[in-house]
Amino acid sequence: MRPTYAEIDLSNLKFNYINIRKKVKNKKIMAVVKADAYGHGVKETVNALNSLGQRKPEYYAVAVLEEAKELVGLKIKQPVLIFEPIIKEDIDSVLFKQIIPTVFNDEHLRILLKNNKQISSGSKAQSRIRVHVKIDTGMNRLGVKYNEALNFVHRLSRNKNFLIDGMYTHFATSDEKDKEFAYLQLERFNKLVFELKAAGIRPGVIHAANSGAIIDIPDAYFDMVRPGISLYGYYPSTETTESIRLKPVMSIVSYVASIKEIEPGESVSYGRLFYAERYTKIISVPIGYADGYNRNLTNKSKAILNGKIYNQVGRVTMDRIMFDVGNDNVKVGQKIILMGKDKGLKYDAWDWSHILGTIPYEITCNISKRVPRIYKD
Repeated sequence: MRPTYAEIDLSNLKFNYINIRKKVKNKKIMAVVKADAYGHGVKETVNALNSLGQRKPEYYAVAVLEEAKELVGLKIKQPVLIFEPIIKEDIDSVLFKQIIPTVFNDEHLRILLKNNKQISSGSKAQSRIRVHVKIDTGMNRLGVKYNEALNFVHRLSRNKNFLIDGMYTHFATSDEKDKEFAYLQLERFNKLVFELKAAGIRPGVIHAANSGAIIDIPDAYFDMVRPGISLYGYYPSTETTESIRLKPVMSIVSYVASIKEIEPGESVSYGRLFYAERYTKIISVPIGYADGYNRNLTNKSKAILNGKIYNQVGRVTMDRIMFDVGNDNVKVGQKIILMGKDKGLKYDAWDWSHILGTIPYEITCNISKRVPRIYKD
């Protein structure tokens, strides 16, 4: 096995999930496991969450059909919501009973109904197609506009070919300190829920709270919440509170592959972006931008080795990076923590994110398949 690997701590995953469960009390949980569980491995993530017995998630959610089919292949019992709108080319697979498509316009309904009739003699056809309706309360990305939703949901509720299993919206700013717009979205969504119920329309399971709202907006819990990045141990931004204790699930570990002594004035790696100011030792570590160690981390990132933090130096290459360890007693084969914690020191996805101007979501998702995942519980 390659000596560079991502260590996935499933006990931390379950710790985060249980703390989210405690925070939302009796609300249902839709665990978001899109993008291979944010790079952590969907099979192992789902199996770990489903090992929690009666506390396991009531729903799962993914972005695209291929991800939903993978969950069905794992033989999980929970329904799986697909966030992305359906297209006619993939419709036969969507009609598995366990997979629930998102709908928000008449074209989605026409595609679903037409194809359901076409395979009505097959084992996959449903007498009523379960759907979740997405409401656009201000994200302006996907969903039926909040001020047009009452009419759409009303018509859908009267169509005997469909069963509204749920209705949801998505916050644009729940992870920001200023939540004025999030509360406006919540007001719009609440108004629609009230109008539907007043009209005798049953919207199914109502959900709105992503990780930011789970942490900071309890009024957004409704019937169910949708934790994503918080499952994997990170707050969605540096502006949320830390009302739920979380532990990062992924660590990136490698080893000292070689040690080279260089003189003052000598340079390291492509482009000669680092020059030694003194006699020093340069170690190489077998990870690079092909593994998700971003090239823009060059001369900016750090790592933990022997209970000490060292600077990465020289251009990050496709397969290898270097660190300046001075004259310290470092040996080939020693473990180095590129993301994680060791001996009281921590260097995590937020540290990478601050350098790259991004968020931990992107960091963990970008750790490539070339980096094997090692699971511990």
